[in-house]
Amino acid sequence: MDRRQLAAFLRSRRAGVQPADVGLPAGPRRRTPGLRREEVARLAGISVDYYARLEQARGPRPSRQVLSALARALRLYDAERAHLYHLVGEQPASPSGPSADVPAGVLHLLSRLDDTPAYVIDVKYEILAWNPMAAALLGDPDTWPPGRRNMIWNMFGGDISQIALNDPETSAFADECVAELRAAAAQYPDDAGIHGLIARLRAASPEFVRRWELLQVCVRRGTTLKRVKHAVVGELELECETLEVAGHGQRLIIYSAAPGSRTAEALKLLAVVGTQWPADSVG
Repeated sequence: MDRRQLAAFLRSRRAGVQPADVGLPAGPRRRTPGLRREEVARLAGISVDYYARLEQARGPRPSRQVLSALARALRLYDAERAHLYHLVGEQPASPSGPSADVPAGVLHLLSRLDDTPAYVIDVKYEILAWNPMAAALLGDPDTWPPGRRNMIWNMFGGDISQIALNDPETSAFADECVAELRAAAAQYPDDAGIHGLIARLRAASPEFVRRWELLQVCVRRGTTLKRVKHAVVGELELECETLEVAGHGQRLIIYSAAPGSRTAEALKLLAVVGTQWPADSVG
């Protein structure tokens, strides 16, 4: 156990977490950057004295349970979590599941993309956050009934799933989703949300079962072309970029159009139209 390196690492990570990141008020008299020691201790469920001794390089060797709690409290990325374990001489713990909390920086980026549809999903294709342009293009998830925010469930368990899967482009996307869900199940073997979704899909959709039993896990990412039929602005040809949100089990999906194209002009109109159209008008 490298106590000095552990102490320095804990201090640096504590300074990098803002109170708002963990749902705490900043307060008027905060003199140091990041969290206070007592706040980290409370979030991790350990005593303030114990945590203070760790930061002073004079504490006992933390258990794996304490390391896991500290990693959560300090919102460590996967690489940082692994480093924390190595400093104590332990093998890194596998992440228990994808995070449901979208980083503040990603949320800020979403809000700045006022002319570009963008949203965030986790590894099981649950929609976690979106901007107004994404709601205008695909429908507003705030208005969807419970359970409808999962894109894989909508594809295989929705009312029009069989008709949609007859489209070659949609079918290829379905194959990609199933492959990534299988990879997610292996990456997060203890995540109840992932395994619950798989069980629901197997019970509801023979098409899902057929694809699942192909045992595909490899997805080659790149810019893909998506076609969306919108009742107000017509058919759109959109370039889809997928960006990994490192350490969170999340992806940022961005739709864009070639400058000067008909789709680019349609997106400008969509920014004005917004969500003022029937919820079922996208095909």
